[in-house]
Amino acid sequence: MARIKLDLPSVFSFSTEVPIRVTDLNYGGHVGNDTILSIVHEARVQYFNSLGYTELSLAGVGVIMADSAIVYKSESFHGDTLRIEVAAAEFSKYGFDLYYKLSNKATGKTVAEAKTGIVCFDYQIRKVAALPTEALEKLQITDSQ
Repeated sequence: MARIKLDLPSVFSFSTEVPIRVTDLNYGGHVGNDTILSIVHEARVQYFNSLGYTELSLAGVGVIMADSAIVYKSESFHGDTLRIEVAAAEFSKYGFDLYYKLSNKATGKTVAEAKTGIVCFDYQIRKVAALPTEALEKLQITDSQ
């Protein structure tokens, strides 16, 4: 069976920490697969905020998630704190991809890797919008940074 493989960027421009709550656990006693997507969402909101943006106002346009991929690497449990690193890449006229590396803060062990496809969206007219140059400049990073 073919597995999803993500090619993570070599440089992450942002990181944040998220503690694992008891409500993040599933019946197996570890973080549920659906919770990882919620944690990625929290990291995305914090990343945009660090740049002075929100999901509804990225230099004048909103964003919408077009797709997502998650590769689960190890378990995480109540009381763990995850470190989530975020990087933007694969820019197009209408959007970009965000990459995430989630690791256990205490052990450094990778818990998951993820990618979300982000499309700029004008919520007033409910149509795809061009990625603003201002946002592109703030989101771009290079391996030399």
